[in-house]
Amino acid sequence: MHEESWRTMTPDYSKFHSILDKYVDLMPARIGTLQDRLTDAVRRFASVDLQPRVLRITAPDNKVYRDYVIELLAHYDAEAQQKKSKQRISGNKTDNGNGNNTVIVVGENVTEQSLFGAVYPPSEDDKLAKPQIKHGLVHQANNGYLVLSVTSILSNPSLWPRLKSVLMNGSLEWQPSSRKTLYSLPPAEQLNVKLVLIGDRYLMAELENAEPDISTGFSMYGEFEQDLLLNEESMSLYLSYLKEIIHKAELPELADRDALEIVLKTGARHAEDQTRVPLCPIWHQNLLCEAAIESEGQKITAQALKNSLQAREYRESYLPERAIEDIHLGQVVIDCKGEEIGQVNGLTVVEMPGHPRAYGEPARISCVVHFGDGDISDVERKAELAGNIHAKGMMIMQAFVSSALDLDQPLPFSSSIVFEQSYCEVDGDSASLAELCSLVSALAVQPINQQIAVTGAVDQFGRVQAVGGINEKVEGFYKVCAFRGLTGKQGVILPKTNLSNLCLNDEVLEAIRAGKFHLWAVEGVDDALPLLTGKAFRGEKEDTDTLLAKIAQRIDHFHHGDHDNEVNWLTYIRNWFVQN
Repeated sequence: MHEESWRTMTPDYSKFHSILDKYVDLMPARIGTLQDRLTDAVRRFASVDLQPRVLRITAPDNKVYRDYVIELLAHYDAEAQQKKSKQRISGNKTDNGNGNNTVIVVGENVTEQSLFGAVYPPSEDDKLAKPQIKHGLVHQANNGYLVLSVTSILSNPSLWPRLKSVLMNGSLEWQPSSRKTLYSLPPAEQLNVKLVLIGDRYLMAELENAEPDISTGFSMYGEFEQDLLLNEESMSLYLSYLKEIIHKAELPELADRDALEIVLKTGARHAEDQTRVPLCPIWHQNLLCEAAIESEGQKITAQALKNSLQAREYRESYLPERAIEDIHLGQVVIDCKGEEIGQVNGLTVVEMPGHPRAYGEPARISCVVHFGDGDISDVERKAELAGNIHAKGMMIMQAFVSSALDLDQPLPFSSSIVFEQSYCEVDGDSASLAELCSLVSALAVQPINQQIAVTGAVDQFGRVQAVGGINEKVEGFYKVCAFRGLTGKQGVILPKTNLSNLCLNDEVLEAIRAGKFHLWAVEGVDDALPLLTGKAFRGEKEDTDTLLAKIAQRIDHFHHGDHDNEVNWLTYIRNWFVQN
């Protein structure tokens, strides 16, 4: 357990400077760069003639990703056609293929008639006229690929059995456009179609539930990876990929290394990992388009990127500022000074429906202890304001406390733990360390330093585990402390395993660098409690100044001390309430 340096709280790209300086000379990336798994799936799918007939691609369902997949399909289908053409020539056969003209048909908002076509009745004026045939998307995609959204299938489940028949049997039985008139139908049409389905992971799972066969040999799977681990090899590829996005979107180029580092840091914060960057082309386009507004069509500088990010934060800051304002006005009670028994500042992340981003907000967690049978009551759970993961975290925390006390009889105290002034559902286990600290404080009657906030999950052995939204949590508590005045002793306890997720804003970094705000990374409960209470959690058996020793003394006093006066006082108070 030690205080962290500000240098560990933001990504360091100094080892990549030589690569960043060569950005200007890099060529835009070829299709499929940084998507090796997806590229392999598309290449194999394009090269086979028989099974599988379906390629499932997990990716956001929008035009940008769809165009990316279509470009991959066209590229690898052309490669496959060229290879087959060479094989025909070498075998002294005539090449009757369709050359490199790849047929790719995209369907949106499909209906049965738009997908499969239909046969319309002949004109009533011409008795010799034949029924009119209207072809659908599957006919247009003959000897090629049909690209559909998973949503199209799920929203029209009746389409799937017929489409599956076309894919498996290679023929389509015609259907009349209307059942009101009898007329002859043409014979079934032979079709050779491959299907590409695109959708997010949730929708893909819904499709698998509805059609179990699709996850077997009937289909092939690929996905668009959403982030990249940076190293010396992948950094050059990422910069080429970035250049390709800028080129396709017709945006101004990035000016220099400083601008590139801002893009990398913003990506690290988005990915919640100092060693990774997102690969989403839409995320990059949004970031660079807003910066292009600031640069007024000139090369995008680091300052233009900073200005655009500040402008975005300002536009999205109404709800976070209102939440912090309630704390400033005292409507929500959060103490940043002094000490309290059984009270600790926990850290939460608020995700408001309709709001574009999550934001951090401190929450006061309190625990009271009274004589009882050892039950630890989770008020949020009993009030049905907590999710299953929060309940699991509470039970794990209780198991650790029971194990640490090592009692040979039930704990003679019951306790009640609650998120104060919380009026909506709480979920997640990231508050379990804070809840444990408040419980130990109440049992040991040892005050907690209110200048320190806590986040982290605990396991049954007291190890502190990583949590999500760490940047927002730290910045949320910092805002409260900064408004009331930084004392130089305020800060946040967080899991050591979360250090690689830190990418704090410049204001917080500057305060940490100046020694006005602090971060402590802990590995276990034994590291966190001394920081909060000034007392070690446990020690040698003869050590009587630990928190566990204080709890043991209190329990021993309860079992062997003189309780006559306590019982008499309790009886007196109870009788007084009954009489009045």
